[in-house]
Amino acid sequence: MALPDPEPDSPGGSFRHAGRVILLDPHERVLLMRYDETPPYGRHWATPGGGLNPGEDYPAGALRELAEETGWSDIALLGELHRHTRVIEYRRRATRQHERLYLARTDQDRREIRGVAAMHASDGIAAWRWWTLAELDSTDETIWPVGLADLIRNALRDGVDGRDGDSCGD
Repeated sequence: MALPDPEPDSPGGSFRHAGRVILLDPHERVLLMRYDETPPYGRHWATPGGGLNPGEDYPAGALRELAEETGWSDIALLGELHRHTRVIEYRRRATRQHERLYLARTDQDRREIRGVAAMHASDGIAAWRWWTLAELDSTDETIWPVGLADLIRNALRDGVDGRDGDSCGD
Protein backbone atom coordinates (compact mmCIF):
# COMPACT_ATOMS: atom_id res chain seq x y z
CA MET A 1 0.00 0.00 0.00
CA ALA A 2 1.37 3.39 -0.99
CA LEU A 3 1.93 5.95 1.71
CA PRO A 4 -0.02 9.21 1.38
CA ASP A 5 1.80 12.23 0.06
CA PRO A 6 2.88 14.84 2.59
CA GLU A 7 0.64 17.80 3.15
CA PRO A 8 1.76 21.43 3.40
CA ASP A 9 3.08 22.47 6.82
CA SER A 10 0.41 25.14 7.08
CA PRO A 11 -2.63 26.19 5.04
CA GLY A 12 -0.73 29.22 3.71
CA GLY A 13 2.50 27.33 3.03
CA SER A 14 3.96 27.17 -0.45
CA PHE A 15 3.62 23.54 -1.55
CA ARG A 16 3.13 21.78 -4.87
CA HIS A 17 2.96 18.27 -6.33
CA ALA A 18 5.07 17.23 -9.33
CA GLY A 19 5.58 14.26 -11.62
CA ARG A 20 8.96 13.51 -13.20
CA VAL A 21 10.22 10.95 -15.73
CA ILE A 22 13.45 8.98 -15.57
CA LEU A 23 13.73 8.33 -19.31
CA LEU A 24 16.23 5.73 -20.54
CA ASP A 25 17.41 5.11 -24.07
CA PRO A 26 18.31 1.60 -25.33
CA HIS A 27 21.84 1.88 -23.85
CA GLU A 28 20.64 2.86 -20.34
CA ARG A 29 21.49 6.54 -20.78
CA VAL A 30 19.16 8.91 -18.92
CA LEU A 31 17.82 12.22 -20.24
CA LEU A 32 18.46 15.24 -18.00
CA MET A 33 17.64 18.93 -18.35
CA ARG A 34 20.03 21.64 -17.13
CA TYR A 35 18.83 24.66 -15.20
CA ASP A 36 21.10 27.64 -14.51
CA GLU A 37 19.40 29.21 -11.50
CA THR A 38 20.61 31.74 -8.99
CA PRO A 39 21.85 30.60 -5.58
CA PRO A 40 21.00 28.75 -3.50
CA TYR A 41 19.91 26.29 -6.21
CA GLY A 42 22.44 27.22 -8.89
CA ARG A 43 23.28 25.17 -11.93
CA HIS A 44 21.81 21.67 -11.76
CA TRP A 45 20.53 18.80 -13.90
CA ALA A 46 17.12 17.21 -13.35
CA THR A 47 14.83 14.67 -14.96
CA PRO A 48 12.04 16.03 -17.18
CA GLY A 49 8.91 16.91 -15.25
CA GLY A 50 7.15 19.52 -13.22
CA GLY A 51 4.08 20.59 -11.33
CA LEU A 52 0.70 18.95 -11.65
CA ASN A 53 -2.27 20.84 -13.03
CA PRO A 54 -5.44 21.00 -10.89
CA GLY A 55 -7.15 17.60 -10.90
CA GLU A 56 -4.24 15.91 -12.69
CA ASP A 57 -2.76 12.71 -11.25
CA TYR A 58 0.97 12.09 -11.01
CA PRO A 59 1.39 9.78 -14.05
CA ALA A 60 -0.63 12.09 -16.31
CA GLY A 61 1.32 15.12 -15.10
CA ALA A 62 4.65 13.38 -15.61
CA LEU A 63 3.74 12.42 -19.19
CA ARG A 64 2.36 15.89 -19.97
CA GLU A 65 5.53 17.53 -18.67
CA LEU A 66 7.71 15.10 -20.65
CA ALA A 67 5.76 15.91 -23.82
CA GLU A 68 6.03 19.66 -23.19
CA GLU A 69 9.78 19.49 -22.56
CA THR A 70 10.68 17.06 -25.37
CA GLY A 71 7.84 17.16 -27.91
CA TRP A 72 7.40 13.38 -27.51
CA SER A 73 3.95 11.95 -26.82
CA ASP A 74 4.78 8.29 -27.55
CA ILE A 75 6.37 7.40 -24.20
CA ALA A 76 4.71 5.05 -21.67
CA LEU A 77 5.50 5.01 -17.97
CA LEU A 78 6.79 1.68 -16.69
CA GLY A 79 6.58 2.11 -12.93
CA GLU A 80 7.01 4.52 -10.06
CA LEU A 81 10.57 4.42 -8.73
CA HIS A 82 10.84 7.09 -6.09
CA ARG A 83 9.05 9.75 -4.03
CA HIS A 84 10.62 12.64 -2.23
CA THR A 85 9.97 16.20 -1.11
CA ARG A 86 12.47 18.92 -1.78
CA VAL A 87 12.63 22.70 -1.70
CA ILE A 88 12.69 24.47 -5.06
CA GLU A 89 12.31 28.04 -6.23
CA TYR A 90 8.88 28.45 -7.80
CA ARG A 91 7.44 31.84 -8.76
CA ARG A 92 10.33 33.54 -6.96
CA ARG A 93 9.75 31.87 -3.62
CA ALA A 94 10.98 28.79 -1.85
CA THR A 95 8.41 26.03 -2.31
CA ARG A 96 8.22 22.51 -0.91
CA GLN A 97 7.62 20.23 -3.87
CA HIS A 98 6.57 16.60 -3.45
CA GLU A 99 7.73 14.60 -6.48
CA ARG A 100 6.98 11.15 -7.79
CA LEU A 101 9.48 9.80 -10.32
CA TYR A 102 8.51 7.26 -12.97
CA LEU A 103 10.70 5.10 -15.19
CA ALA A 104 10.15 5.17 -18.96
CA ARG A 105 12.02 4.15 -22.09
CA THR A 106 12.50 5.37 -25.61
CA ASP A 107 13.56 2.93 -28.32
CA GLN A 108 15.75 5.59 -29.96
CA ASP A 109 19.44 5.93 -29.10
CA ARG A 110 20.16 9.46 -27.76
CA ARG A 111 16.83 10.68 -29.11
CA GLU A 112 16.97 14.27 -30.28
CA ILE A 113 14.74 17.01 -28.87
CA ARG A 114 13.40 19.38 -31.51
CA GLY A 115 10.79 22.10 -31.77
CA VAL A 116 10.53 23.06 -28.11
CA ALA A 117 13.20 25.78 -27.81
CA ALA A 118 10.65 28.46 -26.87
CA MET A 119 9.27 26.25 -24.10
CA HIS A 120 12.80 25.56 -22.81
CA ALA A 121 13.54 29.29 -22.74
CA SER A 122 10.33 30.11 -20.86
CA ASP A 123 10.87 27.27 -18.37
CA GLY A 124 14.54 28.02 -17.74
CA ILE A 125 15.90 24.86 -19.38
CA ALA A 126 19.41 25.85 -20.51
CA ALA A 127 20.48 22.53 -22.05
CA TRP A 128 19.69 18.83 -22.24
CA ARG A 129 21.76 15.71 -22.68
CA TRP A 130 21.83 11.94 -22.29
CA TRP A 131 24.00 10.72 -19.39
CA THR A 132 25.47 7.28 -18.81
CA LEU A 133 25.29 5.88 -15.29
CA ALA A 134 29.08 6.05 -15.08
CA GLU A 135 28.95 9.76 -15.98
CA LEU A 136 26.36 10.35 -13.24
CA ASP A 137 28.64 8.57 -10.76
CA SER A 138 31.71 10.63 -11.65
CA THR A 139 30.35 14.12 -12.36
CA ASP A 140 30.93 17.17 -10.20
CA GLU A 141 27.66 18.62 -11.53
CA THR A 142 24.62 18.75 -9.25
CA ILE A 143 22.14 16.05 -10.23
CA TRP A 144 18.57 15.87 -8.92
CA PRO A 145 17.44 13.60 -7.51
CA VAL A 146 20.54 12.77 -5.50
CA GLY A 147 21.44 9.12 -6.09
CA LEU A 148 19.80 8.94 -9.53
CA ALA A 149 22.28 6.39 -10.91
CA ASP A 150 21.54 4.02 -8.03
CA LEU A 151 17.76 4.47 -8.46
CA ILE A 152 18.19 3.40 -12.09
CA ARG A 153 20.49 0.49 -11.26
CA ASN A 154 18.02 -0.78 -8.65
CA ALA A 155 15.13 -0.53 -11.11
CA LEU A 156 17.08 -2.46 -13.74
CA ARG A 157 18.11 -5.08 -11.19
CA ASP A 158 14.53 -5.44 -9.93
CA GLY A 159 13.09 -5.74 -13.44
CA VAL A 160 11.15 -2.46 -13.49
CA ASP A 161 12.61 -1.58 -16.87
CA GLY A 162 9.86 -2.24 -19.42
CA ARG A 163 11.47 -5.27 -20.93
CA ASP A 164 8.72 -7.57 -19.60
CA GLY A 165 5.87 -5.43 -20.92
CA ASP A 166 5.11 -3.99 -17.48
CA SER A 167 3.53 -0.57 -17.42
CA CYS A 168 2.50 1.93 -14.84
CA GLY A 169 -0.82 2.99 -13.48
CA ASP A 170 -1.43 4.98 -10.34
